[in-house]
Amino acid sequence: MGNIFNKPLIGVVMCQIDKSGHPTQMVHDKYLEAILLAGGVPLALPQGLMSSPELLEIAMTPLDGILLTGSPSNIEPHHYGEEGVEDYADPGRDTLALALIKAATEKRMPVLAICRGLQELVVATGGTLHRQLHTVPGFQEHREDEELPLDQQYSPSHEVYVEPDGLLSELVEGCKKFWVNSLHQQGIRSLGSPLRIEARAADGLIEAVSLQQHPFALAVQWHPEWQSDTSALSRLLFDGFIHACYRHQKEIRL
Repeated sequence: MGNIFNKPLIGVVMCQIDKSGHPTQMVHDKYLEAILLAGGVPLALPQGLMSSPELLEIAMTPLDGILLTGSPSNIEPHHYGEEGVEDYADPGRDTLALALIKAATEKRMPVLAICRGLQELVVATGGTLHRQLHTVPGFQEHREDEELPLDQQYSPSHEVYVEPDGLLSELVEGCKKFWVNSLHQQGIRSLGSPLRIEARAADGLIEAVSLQQHPFALAVQWHPEWQSDTSALSRLLFDGFIHACYRHQKEIRL
């Protein structure tokens, strides 16, 4: 029996990249630091956990929550019923993230999903994506300008409008709208029935969702991990996630 006051262990999905010819799995420091700042302990989850059925279960046994990070890569379209290929795909991440969502749902384990993570939660629950959002009439530009310095790429870009009486509304203490950054090429086209809309942009794009009938599974299209130490909004989201992980830890490990 563990001490219920142990810091919660948060599994963090990793991305596959090529580093000077070396296959490499990585996660940006900003995600790990945001978890640490909120009082959790991040543990990176390699894609090799999917190499045999028992490995993922072994890895998830000590965990109290899952963080699905953003990524330069996009989900391969066959996962949501479309043909074609992505210029920058990460099929190992697709497989791991979708399996993590399924397992976390079954275990009622808290999940925080960011940018690509939001899209993974949407696809895992029967939704679909706009693959090139900027080509769809009616939507504003949601991509960053990669020519700008990072602090400008991650600067507030547009407002989001919070749906009342939801998980996000509770976390942001009833705030009805706020500014967020915007660094994504794809966006939500449709939702499956398990998800609830938590926020929209002014152009109507869904910017946050939650998994209904689940203690805490929140996904946002923006990047709250960016400079989370100085953002009051980011702190509310990460603190709420970690508090949910504490509750899960207490319920499971007593």
